[in-house]
Amino acid sequence: MLQAAIIDLDGTLVDTLGDFSAALAGTLAELGWPAVPKETIEGFIGKGTEHLLRTTLAHVGAPASLYEPAWDAYHRIYPTINGRHSQVYPGVAEGVAQLRAAGLRLACLTNKPTEFARELLRAKGLAGAFELVFGGDAFERKKPDPLPLLKTCAALGTLPAQTLMVGDSSNDAAAARAAGCPVVLVTYGYNHGRPVREVDANGYVDSLVDVLKVL
Repeated sequence: MLQAAIIDLDGTLVDTLGDFSAALAGTLAELGWPAVPKETIEGFIGKGTEHLLRTTLAHVGAPASLYEPAWDAYHRIYPTINGRHSQVYPGVAEGVAQLRAAGLRLACLTNKPTEFARELLRAKGLAGAFELVFGGDAFERKKPDPLPLLKTCAALGTLPAQTLMVGDSSNDAAAARAAGCPVVLVTYGYNHGRPVREVDANGYVDSLVDVLKVL
């Protein structure tokens, strides 16, 4: 019997590609480099801000020495556009409500910085659904390491085997498998540009309203 669900944010609850694109464009412009197309950025999402920035800089051919200035610029720019270029996926509000109605406690676990995540959930009217919100800066390691899931289960007071992970990528699935959590993946997210059904999971859904149906 499930006790709780841990849900990813980017690519699972909210389509944030537009936010990432705008923040990266502003960051690169400050450093004198051209913007990167959205479809390219999509493949960089999911492994945290450090990976996003380093991969983007490498893609445009910028020297690695620009990482620190890029980090500073990105963290100054992102809060000014957070949520302005993003949309909640269809079925998310209804799906989250169904999980809560089924008696599951909910936590949001993302590799996005915690404050960015909390502000985005507030802006999109989703904050009230989650007891806990943890970002990529909340623990010593990020997904796909299992530590964030194990720490979130501990904070919820639930067993991993009774705590469902809902995400959109191999990061979420790998973390869940290593932590001992069942995992369901949505088919509409990012997954580093790869088909999500190639990833080992307990089920796949086209909408969050179908999560409980595949378990």
